[in-house]
Amino acid sequence: MFKKLRTVIYHVDDLQKAKAWYAEITGTTPYFDEPFYVGFDFNGYELGLDPDFEEVLERGTQAVAFWKVDDIDDTVKKFTHAGAKLTSKVKEVGGGIKVATVVDPWGNAVGLIEEG
Repeated sequence: MFKKLRTVIYHVDDLQKAKAWYAEITGTTPYFDEPFYVGFDFNGYELGLDPDFEEVLERGTQAVAFWKVDDIDDTVKKFTHAGAKLTSKVKEVGGGIKVATVVDPWGNAVGLIEEG
């Protein structure tokens, strides 16, 4: 069934601002940059920014994809200092694994996970 996470798409109403924000926070430039979609590649996993809300019925945080990070506390600080809102504090969920969730300035939930 599921093999691995391939792509996470966040809808944003200001593509240029979102592109700059994610480039700054991740230290990565997009590999695909068009007016209809911006794609960042993280070791074969894609973060896509989509400005098209035509088929989006409700903005929000219904689903959360978790991105692996090396230091979750530092990553949460970096995101919140850049304007993201912490919605789920860092917590250990067993086996030394820690998770947290932030919401970017466009209302998208971004899960963070540090494997122990």
